[in-house]
Amino acid sequence: MRLPFRAVDRRDLRDALALAAAIAVVGASFGALAAAAGVSPVLIVAMSLLVFAGGAQFLVVAVVTAGGSVVAAVAAALLLNVRHLPFGLAIGDTVAGSWPGRVVGAHVLIDESVAFARARPAGPRAHAAYWLCGTLLFTAWNVGTVAGMLAGAAVPDPASFGVDAAFPAGLLALLVPALRHPDARRVGLAAAVLALLAATVLPPGLPVLVGLLGLLAAGRMPAGPERGARPSGPRAPSAGAGTDADDPPSEGPPPAPGTDR
Repeated sequence: MRLPFRAVDRRDLRDALALAAAIAVVGASFGALAAAAGVSPVLIVAMSLLVFAGGAQFLVVAVVTAGGSVVAAVAAALLLNVRHLPFGLAIGDTVAGSWPGRVVGAHVLIDESVAFARARPAGPRAHAAYWLCGTLLFTAWNVGTVAGMLAGAAVPDPASFGVDAAFPAGLLALLVPALRHPDARRVGLAAAVLALLAATVLPPGLPVLVGLLGLLAAGRMPAGPERGARPSGPRAPSAGAGTDADDPPSEGPPPAPGTDR
């Protein structure tokens, strides 16, 4: 498989580098918090290299450091990343035309790389943009993780810095941008209430899974315009209608309900 970096647009390169810089900062925060929480350096680096999913990595470490089981942490992370299934279906042809290329490309399939490629015209440019963005973000995330890990390991007493609250705060920061939508606010509120109630009776790690029931609070997708409904905006003049003020409007019977003029 040949990576098409020769076809990269300079504007795409500029935007991808800016995005990679932001991802490096988030990766550094993950590495610092994980190291301060007592996660081994080998596990931190392995997660960033093999998982490469910021939200899932934050979630796994948060559950484990709170006393939850590894099984609960992994299950929560897998459920969090279920959204990647429709992502793969939508962008599979853009990633590569062969199965080996798609398997490799799936490792750098994250929200940002998908959105970056989908924002470009379909074809060679979108293909190049996906690989450019995915490669840069993967590199930036891992470099940032190592840098943050080295800084976090130097913290003498992690408990005095409230590290136990740092990971929930980081997950909340990742969630805030999505709360602009009413359905997301309903789901978030319902999930928080359910998780808090479950935390009183269930061991650490399981309340996160219970919070997934908050998805039931999501509203329906907005329905499209009703069949035969008239648009609210001004109608465009017909091909034979005059556009000058002196031209009289065309006369005729009003349209029947549910039919076009």
